[in-house]
Amino acid sequence: MYRLFFIFLFFFSQVTSQNKITNADFRSPLDIPIILSGTFGELRSNHFHSGIDIKTKQKEGFEVFAIGDGHISRIKIQHWGFGKALYVTHSNGYTSVYAHLKKLSPKLEAYLKQQQYTKESYAIQLYPKPTELVVKKGEVIAYSGNSGSSGGPHLHFEIRDAASKPMNPMLFGIEVKDSHNPKVNGVYAYALSDAAQINASNKVIQLQLKKEKQKNSFIATKIYASGEIGLGINSYDQQDLAFNKNGVYQVETFVNGVKNFSYTFNKFSFGESRYINTLIDYARFKKLKQRVQRCFVTPANKLSIYDGVVNNGRIQIEEGKEYTVVLKVKDFKNNITTITVPIVGKTQKIKQKKKENITKNRITRNAEHSLKEGDVSVYIPKNTFYEDFYFDLSKDKKGRYKIHDDEVAAHKNFVISFDVSKYSAKDRKQLFIASLNRKKKPSYSKTKKKGTTFTTSTKSLGTYFLAKDSVPPKVKPINFAKDKWISTKKYLKVKVSDDLSGVRSFRGTINGKWILLEYDPKKGMLTYNFNDIIFTEAKHNLKLIVTDNVGNNTTFTSTFYRKTKN
Repeated sequence: MYRLFFIFLFFFSQVTSQNKITNADFRSPLDIPIILSGTFGELRSNHFHSGIDIKTKQKEGFEVFAIGDGHISRIKIQHWGFGKALYVTHSNGYTSVYAHLKKLSPKLEAYLKQQQYTKESYAIQLYPKPTELVVKKGEVIAYSGNSGSSGGPHLHFEIRDAASKPMNPMLFGIEVKDSHNPKVNGVYAYALSDAAQINASNKVIQLQLKKEKQKNSFIATKIYASGEIGLGINSYDQQDLAFNKNGVYQVETFVNGVKNFSYTFNKFSFGESRYINTLIDYARFKKLKQRVQRCFVTPANKLSIYDGVVNNGRIQIEEGKEYTVVLKVKDFKNNITTITVPIVGKTQKIKQKKKENITKNRITRNAEHSLKEGDVSVYIPKNTFYEDFYFDLSKDKKGRYKIHDDEVAAHKNFVISFDVSKYSAKDRKQLFIASLNRKKKPSYSKTKKKGTTFTTSTKSLGTYFLAKDSVPPKVKPINFAKDKWISTKKYLKVKVSDDLSGVRSFRGTINGKWILLEYDPKKGMLTYNFNDIIFTEAKHNLKLIVTDNVGNNTTFTSTFYRKTKN
């Protein structure tokens, strides 16, 4: 096995007022440099990245070490998300997390498989007792992989405090070579009230930037504004040994030399992570795939990452006055990029106005709403959205329902209900609620069926409709054939797929005994390890039942032969 990860000495009890761990000593057993493909607090879809992603040379199987003495407090195995993940709780109450693993160490793997076979489930969550699985600093506890929602082989690593809040692992002495200043894709100006304007417009304005003689310093073309305005920045960071566009550590703004806004990624709670949709310009992200970070705080924003914020970072521009606004973007190594924005207070007639589509449904953020159109009802709890707006609920020519549009972010689930009384009981079994995905194809939305009403609970606005799935899943053997000998194979592999609603569950047996099938949903691959069960006979009867999300199922059977072990 490859050796990667690390042993580093840290003393969790020695914390400074800046939340930094002192006397940290980071070292790699093979002097392999730590290269990151993801940083702490990095902006992801609907959440902040809660750890760091360590590159593993596009390979799996590097040894992963416990960073300190402790005990395995949690083992979580799931198809998506973290995939295979280990949680080690240390004596000071801090917990280190290791995710997207290929497999656990032999001791832990044996413990895990015993529980999986007892519960007859691959997906499992275990909470061993503190004395059950004790580990020492430097002990191999797992091997790096690509499981779950991972986009490529790497190790996701976290440190959480006693309140289970993720902390920036870089505070613990991890050394990453980084001499590059953060990059800036664009700076934007926002008119934050109906009366405010920037260059005779109340739309979002992208500023023109010019590089100054001073390294990593830019100046924007002078803008003319009035009223309350705010700035936004689209930026990223790159370390020396990687091309990945990672998240920045800190953003600050200064108005005429006085700090009025700052956020820093040292710690946050999982409960606040979805408020990322108030930090970024969500509509712009959905439309243009640009994550513009607002340098002002919106009313619904409850993030704890801010510090030194004056007037919520909003800048009041007065007639005839001049302002110099400086944005500073910083990475963890204190590399800084500076952007200067000169502003002149000048009232102008607004020539370009934002347009709002006025409908019969006005959503007030702090109230609940029940809407209906045709066969569809929408229930919206209080504080589902971040602001008030006109809600578009309408039916198109194809019979699909527009549940507003996905350029508006939802913080909580709302409920969409379909009246299916016009369909026969037989048809209802194969119907499900679908949304229209990016490729304009039906995508299954978890559907609860009760009588003549179908419901789905979701945080995603967009187009919804009823779709029918009458085709059962497909099952294809990969490395074996019926009635053939496969004594040299270590694994049995089967590919499963479903053309519409998706695979919901599977169950496999050999000679009537349940077998543990590891599922990689990215590849649609089921894998069984022949070492799991020692069979005494040479003939093996495989039975695999695969069910999709509406209940269509396929039963696959085959016979193969293997030499028995003496």
